[in-house]
Amino acid sequence: MFEGQPRGLWALALANTGERFGYYTMLAVFVLFLGENFGFSNQISSPIYSCFLGFVYFLPLVGGMAADRWGYSRMVVIGMFVMLFGYLLLSVPLGGGMAGIVAMAAALALVCLGTGLFKGNLQVMIGDLYQDSRYADKRDAGFSLFYMLINVGALFAPTAAIRMMDWAVGMGFSKADAYHFAFAVACVSVVVSILIYYGGLATFRHVTEVKKTAAQKNGQEVEAHAAEERDTKERIICLCLVYAVVLFFWMAFHQNGLTLTWFASEYTYRLSSGWEAMMFDVTNLVAVIFIVFALFSLFNGKTLKTRAISATLIVASLGFLWYKYNPEAIVRVDAPIFQHFNPCFVVMLTPVSIAFFGWLAGKGKEPKAPVKIGLGMLVAAGAYLLMLVGSIGLPLPNHPFHVADVTPNLLVGTYFILTIAELLLSPIGISFVTKVSPEKYKGMMMGGWFVATALGNMLVGIPGMMWGVPLVYVWGTLMGICLLASLFIFSIIRKLNKVS
Repeated sequence: MFEGQPRGLWALALANTGERFGYYTMLAVFVLFLGENFGFSNQISSPIYSCFLGFVYFLPLVGGMAADRWGYSRMVVIGMFVMLFGYLLLSVPLGGGMAGIVAMAAALALVCLGTGLFKGNLQVMIGDLYQDSRYADKRDAGFSLFYMLINVGALFAPTAAIRMMDWAVGMGFSKADAYHFAFAVACVSVVVSILIYYGGLATFRHVTEVKKTAAQKNGQEVEAHAAEERDTKERIICLCLVYAVVLFFWMAFHQNGLTLTWFASEYTYRLSSGWEAMMFDVTNLVAVIFIVFALFSLFNGKTLKTRAISATLIVASLGFLWYKYNPEAIVRVDAPIFQHFNPCFVVMLTPVSIAFFGWLAGKGKEPKAPVKIGLGMLVAAGAYLLMLVGSIGLPLPNHPFHVADVTPNLLVGTYFILTIAELLLSPIGISFVTKVSPEKYKGMMMGGWFVATALGNMLVGIPGMMWGVPLVYVWGTLMGICLLASLFIFSIIRKLNKVS
């Protein structure tokens, strides 16, 4: 699984891991911070949250266009420092008055701009690593590994946010001020990303150079061949059709920080015990991840030593889980902690996904990227079908007889299904964009992928504004949208497969 990949993948992916750790630490508690610090209602917090997500993913288009002109590596570095300043400002406790609101707005703007310069252009650089014919057939697997590694950062983020806030409250700070300590974690993580990027520069230096077209070198426009122009137009059209589909996935997926968090806070039973409680300790999840990876190594290892190490790791992880198990323990279930399940499942299921599609490829039956994307939308619809069924008969929010007694397993199962959808759609979609994009528009087209994500994030607030109607309508709307998007992409699948 890890063999045969370009060396630069690991440095670039780990730089993104640090950045994502900070981002998701901040995001895990952000919507709750808006209510606690400023007293904002759900109806006010919802559009703030969705607009922030929208700009985070819209600005990579601007960053990509800038990188097409001035260089991808240069924009990535600038982006990291801009993000750092944004998180620093967000970490300053200025209260819930106008000064705090202005500072928060400025901090969010800096985070959005920095992410716009960093995110898409880093992925273009990863795509350039696979221009070498030695790695061409490893592109999809490489982006799956990249996606897995950045989710390692997201895996620990909710726990880091909660633990840092608990520490701050224990030190005598108010709960509102404690949020700023969680935001400070993001500052440290971006610094780590900067160090990783420069520390691994030698492994990807060959893709940091500005690649100029003949037109730029000669200072004049060069007329392209008609066939090439037609091919470029066809590729751009196909990419835009994919963007039109995936924006609805992100609308559904990013409910994890909004309606699904509200469901966790208002409807889910807040205490857990037994084996179920084990899920809410991130160290237990890491042990399970070790078991999954060790099992793959055990069966695929080429030497007796490798298999022995894998078997030892499995036994040690199982022993750790048995040691941690306490049937008498009662664990508090905080709403933000549910957000660690998605990155956990991404890390856990990535080797399964790579192995499964590798097996299909060996039989000549691996579906092309557009088919995987369509299947991802179908699976996402299944996640909200589960939420719909699990919400039948539940009272409205703020109902006088409302009792938060829904099993946490409902949300855990939903996140598991959404993660399967994500693995079918997101890393494969990014790989598809880097493969299909015309050479001179790589940055802009990768930015287009994030614009689609941004539009989806802007739509995240719609189900949030529906909060207050029967829950089956909220989840039914999301399920229906995912189904329609899946039907659309399968209706144009031949066109998309032609360019992939």
